Order: sequence, then C-alpha cells, then structure tokens
Amino acid sequence: MTYDYDLIVIGAGSGGVRAARISAGYGARTAVIEADRPGGTCVIRGCVPKKLLMYGSAFSADVEDARGFGWDIDAPRHDWSRLIAAKDAELDRLEGIYRKLLENAGADLIAGYGRLVGPHEVQVGDRVLSAAHIVIAVGGRPQLTDAPGMAEHAITSNEALDLAALPNEVVIYGGGYIALEFAGIFNGLGAKTHLVYRSDLPLRGFDDDIRREIAVALAGRGIILHPENTVAAIGASAGQKQVTLSGGEVINADQMMAATGRVPNTGGLGLDKVGVAQGNGGEVIVDAHSRTSIGSVYAIGDVTNRINLTPVAIAEGHALADTLFGGKERAADHNNVASAVFSQPPIASVGMTETEARARCGEIRVYESRFRAMKNTISGREEKSYMKLIVDVASDRVVGVHMMGPDSGEIMQGIGIAVKMGATKADFDATVGIHPTAAEEFVTMRTPRS
Repeated sequence: MTYDYDLIVIGAGSGGVRAARISAGYGARTAVIEADRPGGTCVIRGCVPKKLLMYGSAFSADVEDARGFGWDIDAPRHDWSRLIAAKDAELDRLEGIYRKLLENAGADLIAGYGRLVGPHEVQVGDRVLSAAHIVIAVGGRPQLTDAPGMAEHAITSNEALDLAALPNEVVIYGGGYIALEFAGIFNGLGAKTHLVYRSDLPLRGFDDDIRREIAVALAGRGIILHPENTVAAIGASAGQKQVTLSGGEVINADQMMAATGRVPNTGGLGLDKVGVAQGNGGEVIVDAHSRTSIGSVYAIGDVTNRINLTPVAIAEGHALADTLFGGKERAADHNNVASAVFSQPPIASVGMTETEARARCGEIRVYESRFRAMKNTISGREEKSYMKLIVDVASDRVVGVHMMGPDSGEIMQGIGIAVKMGATKADFDATVGIHPTAAEEFVTMRTPRS
C-alpha cells in the first residue's frame, strides 16, 4: 500500500520528538501530531518548569545558611509573578527549540488531536492521515481521587505552575515525588505547607531508609506532615479551601493541590476500536521493542507505564527509530536506570532498594553514612545527608545506591555509570575520593551495617 507517511507520531513530547527526528534523519517521511505545545509534559508541564521553581524557592534556604558564614542579609522578599514570567519565557524558548528540531529533521508538525481510526490511520480534525507505522507517545495526566469536592476545589501540578499568586497556606495531597517537590517549592517561597499522605512514610517504592530520612528532613525544613491520612472532603468558603482529613482534622488553606499520581493519557485515542490492548490502568501494553498488540502500532514513554522518566522515553523513541528505519533492531535498556527527586533536600538512586536486593540476591551487605554536610556545620542547619550502598555478597557487585542530600542528582549520574558497568565494592574501595566533598563518602565506606 501507499501511505501518506512512513511514520506518524501522536504526541510531541520528548520521546515522540526523538522518535520522529531520528526516523526522519534515516529518510522516513514523518509527521508528529500535537494538540498542545511541542515539548510535552517534561518541558511544558513537568520537570523543567518544576525545577526552575525549585531553584527559585531554594534561595530562601541559601539566605538562611549565609548568615552563619558572616553575611548580614535583610529579610528577603520574593516576587512570584516575576518568577512565573521568567519560567514562561524559558518554556517559550524551549518550545521553539523543539519546533526547530522537527523542522530541521524534515518532520511535519501537525496541530490537532490525533486519534486512531485504523491500524494505519490517524484522524486529525477532518483529515485522515495514513502511515506504515504509528507511535503513541501521549504521556500521562494528573489524576484526582473521588473525595467530595476534589474535582471542584483542588488544583494539580498543571495549575500549580501557573498560579496567579503564591498561596499563604497550601495543602498538598500525596506522598510521591511530585508532592514532595511542590512541597519544597511552596515551603521555600514562604507558604505554610501541609503534606498529607496515606502511608506512614512518603515516597512509596523508594528505599525505606531514604523514606525515613526524607520525612525527618522535610519536617526539619518546616513542612507540616500528616502521615497515615487521606483527604476525606474539600469545601470552600470566603476564598479558602476547607480540607477535611480522614483523621478528623480540618485545615483552612488558600490552595489544595492533589498530587496523587498520574495515569496514561489514552482517553479519546480510539485504542479500543482499533484493538490496541491496554492494562487495568489504561496503559498501552507493549513488548520490549515497544510493539503493541497491533503490528503497525507502537507506544513509548509514560503512556506505557514502564519507567515514567523523560530520559527513558527518549531512549525508547531512539531505539524504536533505529529498529524501524535504521537497520539495527534494538530495545531500550530499562535496567539500572538512575533517577532523582528534586525535593529539598534532593534524593537520588540507582539500582535496587534493600528490600528488592534481599529478595533477589539473597545475602547482601549494606553500607551507610549519615552526616552533616560541611556547609551545614557553619550554617547551623541541623539537616543531615544520608548515603547507602547495597552489595551482593556472592558477586561483590554494588546493586543499589541511594542518597539524600545536596547535589545528590549530580552525584548519582556518575555513580549510575559505575553500577551500569557492574562495579564491585572493591572497585569503589579502590577509587580515591575527591576531598572535601560529600561524594567521597561513597568510596570510603568500609564497615557494613550490622
């Protein structure tokens, strides 16, 4: 058959754009369909704007710490509207870059909402376009619980990035990385911040020691924790949100933010009609090569709910382009993917948690270090950093590394390379540390935890 395109990608996020431009570089006739702004969740509504706000909020702690080093600084004032304007200008710049990437690669960018109407056909408005291959790369969206008043009175991370004014008091519902990151942002900018989560500790799925350490650190920074609670109901009166917790407490706040997870953004895509198999959460089911149950349809990124990280989506998109048009079939590697949580303080990890390692490796050794960063010894901040190595006894391989503390994301990128290469504890021990740094702790741990 003759098709309009060799490849149609639905979604111009990081993964979709990578798949499209690499495919176009191989000579494939490529189109990308996007109903919103090119850049997707990460660039427009997620990692980038969120981290910019995190940078802005972190200066308040820097001012506090500076006094311990002899700086006499008056009480700082913050202009929320200036921060939002600067953030928006940067997003406009990045959107332009994404548009240029597609244009330079020779891919067509088509504005509109795409939905499947056949194994090789996508409808956009009144047009039906055909392609030999179709890639679903539409990402995810925030979900709300069904508590009374949640849909009417809560905002999500999408709206939190564009608020007209900084709230004086805010309730954040959720214990995942998005909840913790926004708690740090609002708290750092001076808002009284409540964090409500169902479990006894935040960050379910992370290493348990990291979870305990971050709970202490968040409270130490002034965030009010409400563990083992859910939001039972939300009302509104006189411009305030009245948030009732399952434990009976009622909090009056300016904003209530729901950060209770994200779900695949598959609604309205027509997947059921075409026969693309989905999981119970709406995720598109794929194999290791991102193939769906329909031979001509593929899916990458958060819509598959594998590892929901931007670099993973990019890796999946690149591998798919290589497979379809580059003459080299390969799959993205999902093993030992390093990640970071840009909470305050930040967290980073690679490899297994201690619980996972005990189940999969059998006998393990655990090394850990808990200390005040050198900066904190003079600043007066009591907050401690925490580092942890998990070693498989049989092979001596380091199978898990976890950290909470300043620059943990930057440090973990290098550690991630070592773990990916199969580094052993002996390799870590043989490495000379850079002194004085926090990172050197990873190569100076000698005594396992009893």
